[in-house]
Amino acid sequence: MTIEFWITTFIVVASPGTGAVYTIATGLGRGGQASVLAAFACTLGIIPHLAAAMMGLAALLHASALLFDLVKYAGVAYLLWMAWQILREKGAMRISGEDTERSARRVIIDGIALNLLNPKLSIFFVAFLPQFMSKDAMHPILEMLALSGVFMGMTFVIFALYGLFAAAMRDHVITRPAVMAWLRRGFAAAFAALGARLAVQER
Repeated sequence: MTIEFWITTFIVVASPGTGAVYTIATGLGRGGQASVLAAFACTLGIIPHLAAAMMGLAALLHASALLFDLVKYAGVAYLLWMAWQILREKGAMRISGEDTERSARRVIIDGIALNLLNPKLSIFFVAFLPQFMSKDAMHPILEMLALSGVFMGMTFVIFALYGLFAAAMRDHVITRPAVMAWLRRGFAAAFAALGARLAVQER
C-alpha cells in the first residue's frame, strides 16, 4: 500500500459528510458510547457497497439511470427524515440533559442506512480502489479486500474520534439551552443540505 493511498484515503474519510455529521450529532446527543457505535454502524454501511463493487452491481448502478435514481432519492428522503427528527427533538440526535438511552439497534440501523442509501459509494469503490491496485496482482480480490479493510478501519477510527470529541463537549452544550437550539437547527440544516447535495449528484 502506497503512501498516496493512505493520504488519499485519509482526505476522503476525514472530509465532512453524512457519516461524520451523524457521529458528531450522536456524540452530542447521546454521549461517547453511542458515538462509537454510530461510527461502527457507518463503517458497516460500507460493506454492501464493497460487495456490490466486487460483484459488478456498481456497474449496473452506473449504467442504469432508473436504478441509480431510485437508490439516490431513497437516500435523500432518509436524510430529510433525519433532519425532521432533529427539529422535533426525537431520534438518535436528540440533544438533551436527560439520561435517556436510545437502543443500540436503532443507532446501528440509522448509521448503516445513511451509507447504504448513497449509490455514489458503490461507484466510488469501483473508481477509487483500482487506482491503487497492482496491475500484476496475483490475487486482485484479496488486494481489493485489503485496501477496503484499510479504508473501513480508517473510517471507523476517524468517525469515532469525531464522535468522542463531540461527546466530550456535551456537558458544555446541555447546560446552555440557546446553544442546544442552535445545534439542533444546525444539524437539521446539515442533513437537509447533504440530502440536497445527494439529490443533484449525477452518476
